[in-house]
Amino acid sequence: MAKIFCVANQKGGVGKTTTSVNLAAGLAKLNQRVLLVDLDPQGNATMGAGINKAGLKASTYEVMLGECDVATARQRSEAGRFDVLPSNRELAGAEVEMVSLENRERRLKDALALIDGEYEFILIDCPPALSMLTLNGLCAAHGVIIPMQCEYYALEGLSDLVNTIKKVHANLNPDLKIIGLLRVMFDPRMTLSQQVSAQLEQHFGDKVFNTIIPRNVRLAEAPSYGLPGVTFDPASKGAQAYIAFGAEMVERIKKM
Repeated sequence: MAKIFCVANQKGGVGKTTTSVNLAAGLAKLNQRVLLVDLDPQGNATMGAGINKAGLKASTYEVMLGECDVATARQRSEAGRFDVLPSNRELAGAEVEMVSLENRERRLKDALALIDGEYEFILIDCPPALSMLTLNGLCAAHGVIIPMQCEYYALEGLSDLVNTIKKVHANLNPDLKIIGLLRVMFDPRMTLSQQVSAQLEQHFGDKVFNTIIPRNVRLAEAPSYGLPGVTFDPASKGAQAYIAFGAEMVERIKKM
């Protein structure tokens, strides 16, 4: 049975998609069977995995509405050596169409239940908002990975996200918990980054991952080539950090 994790943060531009794609590729390099679910209508994780979102015959949209299953819609990221449930702008319409459906917040959970024995990890890249799509991700997951920059506004948004996770845990998904906070786009030269990092460690303790993802140009360039950063430039500091993060995730799961 797969371990299912949401990569979530209500704040945009904090590296959710970069983390989702590169963690998937990092885990694949460690010989883990991985499915990446793109739950964002922008489809950036789909493109970052090297899949053309414009040419999809089936996507997360059809899966959420029950028009096809995950096994039919998934595609292989040859670049990253993991499977992808791809997405495009059609998914934005699913929120409206799901309003009248039964168990609308559990549509993704039910769909993934049919294939979770085929994977060790299922990673869900959530959109940057508390929407019906994000709620589906949180209801399907065993835990949440929170990527965040070490800056003041990130701390403000973090408290909102933690409250949301607590509400979902209490009302919809008792299995849901915070797996850990991942510090991303980290610049050790900035005093503020070091201060916020220290605050996170003090407040959240072992919920803060040991791995820190540095600010790295090669990670930012990789999506334009349709490649995960881990594949695009394996020797870069960013790629090495995500491979280390994958190894830390594997070890953390053994203790769960």
